Order: sequence, then C-alpha cells, then structure tokens
Amino acid sequence: MILTVTLNPSLDRTIEVDRLVPGAMIRARSARLDPGGKGVNVSRALLAGGIATRAVITVGGSDGDQLVRLLEADEIPLHAVEVGGRTRSNVTIVEPDGVVTKLNEPGGPLSRTELDRIAEVVLAEAETASWVVACGSLPPGVPSGFYAELCKSCADAGVHVAIDSSGPPLLEAVEARPTLIKPNREELAEAVGRPIESVADAIEAAEELRDQGAQTVLASLGASGAVLVGPDGVVTGEAHVAAPKNTVGAGDALLAGFLRAGARGVTALAEGLAWGAAAVRMPDSRMPLPRDIRRDDVQIHHRPDPRRPLLT
Repeated sequence: MILTVTLNPSLDRTIEVDRLVPGAMIRARSARLDPGGKGVNVSRALLAGGIATRAVITVGGSDGDQLVRLLEADEIPLHAVEVGGRTRSNVTIVEPDGVVTKLNEPGGPLSRTELDRIAEVVLAEAETASWVVACGSLPPGVPSGFYAELCKSCADAGVHVAIDSSGPPLLEAVEARPTLIKPNREELAEAVGRPIESVADAIEAAEELRDQGAQTVLASLGASGAVLVGPDGVVTGEAHVAAPKNTVGAGDALLAGFLRAGARGVTALAEGLAWGAAAVRMPDSRMPLPRDIRRDDVQIHHRPDPRRPLLT
C-alpha cells in the first residue's frame, strides 16, 4: 500500500475557454470540479492503476466537506484530519492551444497541535505502507522542516519516503535522506540556485541533490520528459504528445506510474513517462485510466545527449 500525505489539498475547478482575455467577460465552454492536491492526485492515479493507496489529507470548513465527498465518490480510501482552517480552492483556465492559467489559494494555517496530530496519523497509517509520499506546498505557518521530520520518522519505521515539494521544505527534506524526490524543472533550478537549460544541467543538479542526501532524483522536465538519477546511474526519456490539453497533474501521474512500476530503473521511468503523457492528453485535471496509457509513445535514452537543450 502507498500512503500519500497532502497538508494543503484543494478543490480544483477546471474551466475551458476559447481564449483568456484579461478584463473581459468570458463564457466558459465547460467546467469541472475535482479533488486536488499533489498527494491526492497521486492516490487517484494509483487507484486507477489498480494499486492499493490511502490518502491522508487535512480538511476544514464546507469546502473541506465537499472535498471529502468528492474523494468518497471516487472510492479513494482516505483519512481526513479535521483542522481549524478552511480548505482552499484552485482555479485552472485552459485554452484550446494548451495554454494553462492557474490561480491557487495559499490555504489555511496549521497549528502545532494540528501538525502533531497529522504526524501521528501518518505514522499509524504507515505501519501497513511500503511508501509514504509527501506532496505539495506547506500551508502558511508550517515549519519548513516538517517533511524532513516525516522522513526521519518513516525511515526509523522502515518505510520508504518520496518527497514532491519545493523551496526550503524540499531542501531540508533532502538532508533527511528520502528514498526519492521528484522536483520539476523550476523546483530543480530553485534547489540548486541556477537555471536548468539542458539535459546536462538537469543531470548535474540531480547529482548535486543526491550528494546532499536524496537517494534517487526523478526530475520532470515538461515536454522534454524526465531525468532519473539514482544508484543505477543516469537515464532520461520522454513521451510524445501530439496535442497536449492540460499539464495540471502530469507530474503527479508521472510519480504514480514510477511508484507503480517499482520506483527504480528504466522500467519505472518508462511507466512514469507513459502515465504523465496520458495526463497531459486529459482535457481537465482527471488522472488517466489504464486505457489512456500509451507505452509505445515512450522513448528511453540510456546514453542521453547532455548538450540537448530543454524545450520551453
């Protein structure tokens, strides 16, 4: 079983428009409401792929109640921890050419008492888990070392930990030696303090984070695919998508596919890329189903060209 942890979940409303014009009144072509948050998305993708999962989330207010109802309607096993703040709402605006505009609320603060309760819940649920996957931003006021504390506690319990976050929470977690981290291109650049313009840049940055403590780095690079740097060496790959529709959740699907396939080596990378590409073909923030996965679209490079520039 794979346990996901989302301290800052959301209600995600995806709105399709013909064209986004600032200051104008725009009629939507369609709208959809989904449960959101990186960890939630990973659990949704894993469940669709037939993998046992459970989502630990914080919920507060009427929006939190609605989030729970949506997850229960999707039959996602969860442990909802009630908190005093309000569950946030995010809005994604999608244009026909694939341009995506996101408006994300910051989320409500969590008290020290609430954080201690969440940590207790995670460790109790982790007793039957092979992985704990901690994802997303931390709500306002949460110490940046929370994920690092979680890494240490889970390591003491013999449970693998994957971290998908950014900024100080990611860097502090790296020092706690997580089994896996999954930054995207921007998060990777922020972590090492320099731009990531080529495959060589991504590999060098990933190796730097491994030197700091991360055991394996799976870096998602958007249309340029992903770089995997770990105990077995370096491998890269990409999956062609002719008509991308929505990139929201693609990195979460990539991580879910990678975990499903064993979280190590070429096979896991290829599966992750196939899942990520399937998510990009989705018109909204739904996670792909098995019928959406196209493994033949994946290309793996055992000897990547380090000079290859990354697509913008």
